[in-house]
Amino acid sequence: MTESAWYGLGVNLAATAATSLAVLLVAVAVALPKNLHRLVDVAWGLAFTAVAVVTCLLSSERGDPTQRLLVTAATALWGLRLAAHLAWRGRGHGEDPRYERLLAKAPGSRNLYALRTVYLLQAALIWLVSLPVQAAQYAKAPAPHVTFLALSMWAAGVAFEAVGDFQLARFTADPANHGKIMDRGLWGLTRHPNYFGDFLVWWGLYLTACGTWQGAALCLVSPLLMTFLLTKGSGKRLLEAHMAERPGYAVYVADVSGFVPLPACRRRAETPEARGPS
Repeated sequence: MTESAWYGLGVNLAATAATSLAVLLVAVAVALPKNLHRLVDVAWGLAFTAVAVVTCLLSSERGDPTQRLLVTAATALWGLRLAAHLAWRGRGHGEDPRYERLLAKAPGSRNLYALRTVYLLQAALIWLVSLPVQAAQYAKAPAPHVTFLALSMWAAGVAFEAVGDFQLARFTADPANHGKIMDRGLWGLTRHPNYFGDFLVWWGLYLTACGTWQGAALCLVSPLLMTFLLTKGSGKRLLEAHMAERPGYAVYVADVSGFVPLPACRRRAETPEARGPS
């Protein structure tokens, strides 16, 4: 990057930190009267979109125009689809059990505890994870084959998320599947197609910032952090802890890959426990 680009990126980092914080503060203002902190999950995708758009505007005289628009569009499409899906899925439902368990540990005010441990923490994570989205808009575009790989990974990730979400929604909408474990389609290859899709999306977006070695080094923390969150942090680990007592889930865990899609064993089809309650 040129000296001017580095200065612009520094200004951008401050602006996007403020943007991420603003979106999450709006989310807490909406959630508190409803006592419904699951709304923060909708704000997650919206905040990434806002960060990308703010960066695109601030980098208008510095970055490669095609690169800027490409990265902004990719981030916005991912973030808005995710936000819309989570808003639709959560309609009419109460609090997410994950947040119920977390806030039950509040040493004092539940609202202040939620502000610190949910909203402010997520604002910081959004800013940190979005570093490639910000840096890529100030740097030169990577080599064409790297850009192609980045877009391919991003597209595969979005497809995994969207198809997995659609398959699960259709499965759960059928009363005949009540109490059963979803083990079909992508869910027969990985227990978390949506998390694996996120993994591909953010490694793909990271590659768009690899036009220079400085960008590659600066932004590596982003996909590494997202991978940790998805596999060891608030993603896969918490969801599986919540699902552990479901009939048939132990067999499903034994037979289906926990993250990377792999061919599944089919022993569970012959196991009475796997069929769930009759």
